[in-house]
Amino acid sequence: MNATRRLHDAGQSLWLDNITRSLITSGTLRRYIDEFSITGLTSNPTIFDHAITHGTDYDAEIRQKLEEGKSGEAMFFDLALTDLRHAADLFQPVHERTNGLDGWVSLEVSPLLAHDTARTIASAKRLYAEARRPNLFIKIPGTPEGIPAIEEAIFAGVPINVTLLFSREHYLAAAGAYLRGIERRIAAGLKPDVGSVASLFVSRWDVAASTRAPEALRDRLGIAIAKRTYKAYRDLLDSPRWQRAFNDGARPQRLLWASTGTKDPRASDILYVKALAAPLTINTIPEGTLKAFADHGEVSPLLPADGGGCEEILAEFAAAGIDVDALAAQLQDEGAKAFVKSWNELMASIASKGEALKGAG
Repeated sequence: MNATRRLHDAGQSLWLDNITRSLITSGTLRRYIDEFSITGLTSNPTIFDHAITHGTDYDAEIRQKLEEGKSGEAMFFDLALTDLRHAADLFQPVHERTNGLDGWVSLEVSPLLAHDTARTIASAKRLYAEARRPNLFIKIPGTPEGIPAIEEAIFAGVPINVTLLFSREHYLAAAGAYLRGIERRIAAGLKPDVGSVASLFVSRWDVAASTRAPEALRDRLGIAIAKRTYKAYRDLLDSPRWQRAFNDGARPQRLLWASTGTKDPRASDILYVKALAAPLTINTIPEGTLKAFADHGEVSPLLPADGGGCEEILAEFAAAGIDVDALAAQLQDEGAKAFVKSWNELMASIASKGEALKGAG
């Protein structure tokens, strides 16, 4: 039994942080499901941008969409939904077997809407309806403007992957929005079993702290923040308020580790996967990291519900002059801007590809 299967059996879901058309048509995703126990996936604009720019997999559909008068965002969402429907179908047996707990794929709303609550809500509802798949999450950033959109989307019955969370406080805000949406459904006599995950970004903390922290603390901040958040997550699951919702038929909003590929070339290539083996969580894992963990990973003692001494590590960072609250706000703001940059690059790539195909035709 390889390490990915042992991790799955220990109670953590592994999702792939990648999707391309060739990944599906080549049978590679099917193989990852069978061999590496992958039970879901996430997507982002950068992945699609690279696939469209450096390959021909999307050319035929782009030509078709051009003939239909599609361009820009409308064309992208059509392309992405084609891939994600196929992926959702591959994961449907997992989704059914786990009663909707697992087997999800994700599509994000336009990052240009990160600070526009009303349009985020409208976009989330529209994309979920167009997907026509029960196991598709709509990704909404956990920015201050995103929090009320998350609540409204959950109340409307739209499954949500809350993205761009960087701290315990960000997570608690997202979890609160989810629970308010669920409680409103219960009060309205609606079924409360609306799926959701809360995605905490990990490795970007260590990139941000790499020039500011002592060498002894290198690559330890992201893991400490994740452990602190895990304690808050487990505490919420045990709280009377959440358990009342569970008793009415709600499901837990699971905590998801995002950005778990190692950025530091001096660190282990499976650093975050090994350190954050935790029951009741998801690790959305880059393809290279997945292969590395399957090859030489090992499942360490699982993360304890109390966070495993993370506060002592965070105190050392505070003593070194690193304000994690300020850095969390900075990382979320930078993350939102990076998503916009990637989105604009994707739109430019689609336009460029379209012009090239027109010329060739």
